[in-house]
Amino acid sequence: MRQIKRMPRALRAAVITGAAALTLLTGFSAPARADGERAGDFDYYVMALSWSATWCALTGDARNDPQCDPREDYSFVLHGLWPQYESGYPSYCRTSHRDPSRQQSAAMEDIMGSDGTAWYQWKKHGRCAGLPAADYYDAMRDAYRSVTIPEVFTKLTRDVNLPASVVEEAFLETNPALSRDMVTVTCAQGRIQEVRICLTKDLAPRTCGTDVVRDCRMTDARMDAVR
Repeated sequence: MRQIKRMPRALRAAVITGAAALTLLTGFSAPARADGERAGDFDYYVMALSWSATWCALTGDARNDPQCDPREDYSFVLHGLWPQYESGYPSYCRTSHRDPSRQQSAAMEDIMGSDGTAWYQWKKHGRCAGLPAADYYDAMRDAYRSVTIPEVFTKLTRDVNLPASVVEEAFLETNPALSRDMVTVTCAQGRIQEVRICLTKDLAPRTCGTDVVRDCRMTDARMDAVR
């Protein structure tokens, strides 16, 4: 298995970690206090679509996360919309915009699985977009709606093993505006993990940077049934 991880542009100083931890204690509506890069300074977005069953098998089930309730039937959910440099990415950026309310984060559950995911994505990545929280959440929703999830995955009723390249091919076939250098598939612990799609700041498809575009090369990656 070849698992690709997105690496920060530069190592974070210890004070950034401390500041990020402090923001967890300030609540959803507190002003941002992170000490990372300057908000709005990035080149493009990476939209990450997470295979919900993989996240549940590796993490969510142990937490009894509501996203993993079989009645939810999540397939690919929105993991995040990440501001990206041509190489590397910013995180925990300085911004004057206030954090989203609990209600705003809860409203993202239908495409993200939980309000906690929405809040965390804002905290780590959304502040770097240079947008108010409501506009960033709108951008995430618009990005998610811009891509059609192949029907074969939304109706996957049994566990399968398949090449990661098959997942990419299905997205390319269903979304003619995408090309191979705009999409990447990642794996984790022998499973299909995410489909990542590169978008301009206006949410149009674009070529990924070299640190994003490399795919998982597994020929027998596990993909659990929708649940």
